[in-house]
Order: sequence, then structure tokens, then C-alpha cells
Amino acid sequence: MALILNLETATKSCSVCLAKDGQILVTKEASSENYSHAEQLNLFIEEVLSKTSIKLTDVDAVAISAGPGSYTGLRIGTSTAKGICYALNKPLIAVNSLKALASLANVENALVIPMFDARRMEVYSAIYNERLVEIEPTEAVVIDESSYLNHLERGMVYFIGPGASKCAGVIQHPHAKFDLNIEVSAKGMVALTEEKYNNADFVDVAYFEPAYLKDFIAGLPKRLI
Repeated sequence: MALILNLETATKSCSVCLAKDGQILVTKEASSENYSHAEQLNLFIEEVLSKTSIKLTDVDAVAISAGPGSYTGLRIGTSTAKGICYALNKPLIAVNSLKALASLANVENALVIPMFDARRMEVYSAIYNERLVEIEPTEAVVIDESSYLNHLERGMVYFIGPGASKCAGVIQHPHAKFDLNIEVSAKGMVALTEEKYNNADFVDVAYFEPAYLKDFIAGLPKRLI
């Protein structure tokens, strides 16, 4: 039973959701091709709190979407969450970003494969059943015609998330369903973070690092290319 501030910055979506006892109170989110998390995140937190007349000091914990995902987005979200936890002596909760996305899917007797774009024909993905039990762990996968075929041959598989759209033309199987309407949101974190809070499943504020999966490679300034 907790008041939790959930922060989702793993993709182009910057999303903040305040939840109490596993129920969403208010959400503020936006998606931008420019990854404007640095400009938006703290403003969204302030707006969410002001709409509920709740003070930041009243929050029982801060939860962060822990990756995989955008290096910059994850760094901004993690730094913000750590700053709040340090300043207010609050516990920090971390949830897998793909699992949070999978929790937004409503399926029965099917697997869910949430996907984030990892450039070219590569995605970050994991596999869950309808109860969010992990079937295969998070990994970077290069997509081709045979991807996930062993699971597709056994039954229905739903592909969701910002990485799924580029796979729709490659993975051709009657059991493959692509739901491109499910968007990355901090709302997907709520049930997961409530459970973690109740189990006192916290991460170390000082040493926690997001799961980037890949090393960050800075691009050259345009004038040098």
C-alpha cells in the first residue's frame, strides 16, 4: 500500500504516473522524436503532483523504468529518480522497461513480445506469457524471417512496442499478431512497482545503473562528418 511516483524515459516517450495502492491517480506524458526528456521530465513531475495536491515529500517511493532503451533517456530518468530519493531519503524501485510495456497488453492464451527499436533490423525484446512470467530474458535480437519461429509454431504471439512496426513486414506467420497501438507509458509500471514496494524489492540508490544492453557511442558533430 504505497504512493509511488513512476518515471518512464526508456524511449521517445516521457511519461510520469502517480499511483496510490496500485491505482493510477494522474498521468502526464508526451512523445517526441527529439527525445526532450531533459526539458519535460521535471515539469511533468511538478504538474502531476500539482493536479493531486500531493507534495513530493508525501511520496513513499520513486520508480524508474530501468531499460533497455535509449541511453540518454535512461540516464535522465535515473538521475532524476536518484536525486529525489537522495534528497528525501526515499526508496528506489526499478522495473524492466519491456516488462512494463508487456503489462499493457491484454491477451489470453498467447505470448507477448514487447520490442524497442535498436536501429537497423535489431530490436531489444523479451518474451512473457499472459501472466507476465518471463519466458525468455531481455536481449538484443537481429530480426529475420525465422525470428521467434519456435514460439510461433506453438501458438499465438503478440508483438507490441515501438520496435514491432519494422518487424511486421519480415515476420510472416499466421500466429504473429502486431498490435502497434500500445504505447510506452509509465502506466504500465504501476502494478509492477506496487508489488515490488510491498515486497521491499528496492535497488541501491548509490550503485544502481540502468540496463543499457549496448555501450553508448556518441555520433560525430555534423561539421565533422
